[in-house]
Amino acid sequence: MVPFGWTLGLVIGLVVVVVVVALVAPILVLAHRIGTRAHEIDEALGRARTHTAGLAGLNETIDHAGTIIAGLQRGRARLGG
Repeated sequence: MVPFGWTLGLVIGLVVVVVVVALVAPILVLAHRIGTRAHEIDEALGRARTHTAGLAGLNETIDHAGTIIAGLQRGRARLGG
């Protein structure tokens, strides 16, 4: 026959293991979901970077447009308009 102390210790140990598993399992499931979503978000950001790469030269285009507009205004002023 197993002494009462050993039985009590075994039961307490099993309860602790079950509680730890019950607490850790949802955390692991949530971490997996976050990892999956992070991969999807990274792919979406990559597509956004590809589709907006042309905007990098927008400031240069605006500067050239400003120069052209200034030239047109000077020409108009010289022509008396």
